[in-house]
Amino acid sequence: MAATTHASRSKAAKKAAKTRARRTRRTGQRDPLAVKLLKQDHREVEGWFDEYEQLDADREKLELFQKIALALKVHTQIEEEIFYPEERGEVEDDLLDEAYVEHQSAKTMIAEIEAMKPSDEFYDAKVKVLGEYIKHHVKEEEQPGGVFAQAKKGDEDLDAMGERLKARKQELMAKMGGKSN
Repeated sequence: MAATTHASRSKAAKKAAKTRARRTRRTGQRDPLAVKLLKQDHREVEGWFDEYEQLDADREKLELFQKIALALKVHTQIEEEIFYPEERGEVEDDLLDEAYVEHQSAKTMIAEIEAMKPSDEFYDAKVKVLGEYIKHHVKEEEQPGGVFAQAKKGDEDLDAMGERLKARKQELMAKMGGKSN
């Protein structure tokens, strides 16, 4: 009986932890699908930038940067094609304008890095600066009062938008040769 009770508690504890993980820290409410998917992309790329810092071999650096670049290209494209235009009017124009400019700067830096080899001077520095730039951009989107917070207060159906983001991401990943989560 004790084993059954322990197993039940363990299952209940895991379920409670999973439920907590899906809820935002500030409000306790579940993020709508669009925000959840975009935040998942953010965490994935942040993890890869951290992993990049630990690498020594040029081949490994190149492979990981290619994953980072693909993820960022797809992420920026789905935000620019779907999320930002549909949130215009819900989110302050200045925040969206800045996000577009930040995306363009990131794309430029990605193209510069893609034209280089990991053994080139400043390759690692450029990857590091890109990672810092992306962290800044993510912070602005996710902070209280930021793009996501304002979007969640608006009238847009962010769960339906999430389905469109997910479908477009899968389409772009297939087209560009990557795997979609």
